[in-house]
Amino acid sequence: MRAGRMAGLGAVLLAVAGCAAAPPRPPEARAPTVSAARVPAGAVLPFGQVVSRVEPVAEALCRSRGTVRNCDFKIIYDDRPGVAANAYQTRDASGRPLLIVTGPLLRETENAHELAFVLGHEAAHHIEGHLDRQQASAVWGAVLIGSVVAASGGDAGSVEAAQRLGAQAGSRVFSKDFELEADALGTVIAARSGFDPVRGADFFARIPDPGDVFLGTHPPNADRQRVVREVAAQLPGS
Repeated sequence: MRAGRMAGLGAVLLAVAGCAAAPPRPPEARAPTVSAARVPAGAVLPFGQVVSRVEPVAEALCRSRGTVRNCDFKIIYDDRPGVAANAYQTRDASGRPLLIVTGPLLRETENAHELAFVLGHEAAHHIEGHLDRQQASAVWGAVLIGSVVAASGGDAGSVEAAQRLGAQAGSRVFSKDFELEADALGTVIAARSGFDPVRGADFFARIPDPGDVFLGTHPPNADRQRVVREVAAQLPGS
């Protein structure tokens, strides 16, 4: 592929970033919990208190799994005006994993169990290496579709458009599986932090159901709740 097309591909991949399979098995690795105390049902705790319980558990599990190099999570509360309800995982310039929860999403949670599950889910995306796997899939899609269009005689504009489409499609190939994997591991993280992940997954009962759309980014809410229940039932003390 020519240098110009490779540069165009790089721009496409920078633009593509973000977050029905069988239920994943619970992780085998065991990590210590911060506190054996269980949080009462329906309890509402300040954001910082939930973070203080979830963060060290997620970091310990991340280190015990050994799938990624940096397990020093930084959890950020973003309540800037105009931000949408969202929670997501990314990395800073040094590779440190960032878990970001916006104010509107926090206000949609009804108790500490739901917030803990959200944090556990986003931490799980990093622990499972989903960001790198998604980017690799986007590269594959961009190269494949762009090469097909180039081979058929497409001009530079057509090739770039095809690369963009291929990157978007490639980044979504495994996205539903990634969400279910993160739900499974997030269940473990929330439980070891003293929260009830099944109550945490009640959050899915109140948000719009994405259904089972081809190349959609999220699986149906019922599938996600089912995974949480099945993993939670296998945990010690359940």
